[in-house]
Amino acid sequence: MKAISRKRFMALAAALAVLLAAGAASAQTVKVAVPTFLTGGGAPTYGTASKNGVELVVRAINEGTLPAPYNSVGLAGRKIDLVVYDESGGGTKQVTELRNKVQKEGVDVVVGYVSSGSCAAIARVVEELRVLTLLTVCGTPRIFEELVKEPKYLFRIINHSTAGNVGAAHYVVKKLRNEAKNGYMGINQNYAWGQDAWRDFNLGVQTLAPELKPAKKQQFPKLFSGQYGTEISVLLRAKQKVVHSSFWGGDIEALIAQGKARGLFKRKTFVFTVGEITAHRIGKKFPPGQLARGPYGLYAEGIDTPLNKWFRSEYRKAYKQPPSSPAYHYADGIVAAKYAYDTAMKANGGKFPSTDQVIKALEHATYDILAAKVKMSLGKGHQAVTSDRWGYAEWDDAKGEIVVKDVVEFKAECVNPPEGVNAADWVKGGMKGAKCD
Repeated sequence: MKAISRKRFMALAAALAVLLAAGAASAQTVKVAVPTFLTGGGAPTYGTASKNGVELVVRAINEGTLPAPYNSVGLAGRKIDLVVYDESGGGTKQVTELRNKVQKEGVDVVVGYVSSGSCAAIARVVEELRVLTLLTVCGTPRIFEELVKEPKYLFRIINHSTAGNVGAAHYVVKKLRNEAKNGYMGINQNYAWGQDAWRDFNLGVQTLAPELKPAKKQQFPKLFSGQYGTEISVLLRAKQKVVHSSFWGGDIEALIAQGKARGLFKRKTFVFTVGEITAHRIGKKFPPGQLARGPYGLYAEGIDTPLNKWFRSEYRKAYKQPPSSPAYHYADGIVAAKYAYDTAMKANGGKFPSTDQVIKALEHATYDILAAKVKMSLGKGHQAVTSDRWGYAEWDDAKGEIVVKDVVEFKAECVNPPEGVNAADWVKGGMKGAKCD
């Protein structure tokens, strides 16, 4: 009996040692949850590329192989324990997922979200759960203007949608004024992202060139409806040649396929505010038109920084294609976390920082992402601004891929409202304070 008891005791001791070791190892990592579309309409154009971008940068951070100034191992010396999960299913599901990740799985940081609907659903919950969250896309300016006016834990590390759509308005007035002489119209998804996008683009054009008039009625089909026969018929009959669209995910590819079959893009010039995300996937099938969304994807080609050259080279090696905007957006989210943790550690005398110290390091910060410089200058230091770029899409036979030409860059101060000013009010009021060349 004594011999049996001793064996049991040794077995229990060994098991306890394993658990303690696992706990110690876990304490030496930063658990980062990354929601993106792994299934559904957003997966092909957004989810795959964003997951690829995150995994590439996390591997480099854990190995300490990112270029300077991010060439140390981990976040403040601790390696990243990465958890990528599905954003599909709607806002209620995402709230449940977030609670589970924080309360049951012990996640330290959340980096991600694509849909404005997802972000609207989780914005206040982030503050309730006190989990540091870096939004990578979800462009609606309502996040910090209406939902979380006194943010602490919630950040967004990309321009909100007003910047992209004001940039689009500037480009239309600068480059497409003659094509828009008979007016312009829009086809956008019927939820916060699409509604805000059309509002800001339309107001921007009206401020810059009030003689250019919008169509009386715009097209707002249901998100991910997939069939656009009725809307295409309306567009084909309309006298307006310039068409604004913030379609993304499977919707943009469905619209392009169905529209090309009916000659839509031979008769209309589309201002696709996130068209770049699908150009890589469909290549020659992408109609000549406009692309947008800041210094990412195609627009990062030729930006000669060590970080950008490394990312483009390593992404091509790993995935056999150039990185699109979603790959940049999500990779930049991890880079922002790296900046905040490392900066906070330095301020903390080289010791691993608290969440409050990480937040303090990121608020109002100016730092480098892969292909640009970010200023956390809006939303009380929680909303990023960057420059915005626009140009024409064109297939390049020599390169065997889509390129952009006739690119115009608009400074962050040209396309973003001043701190404390509501985005829609700023555009309606004539974009006072904008600093444009």
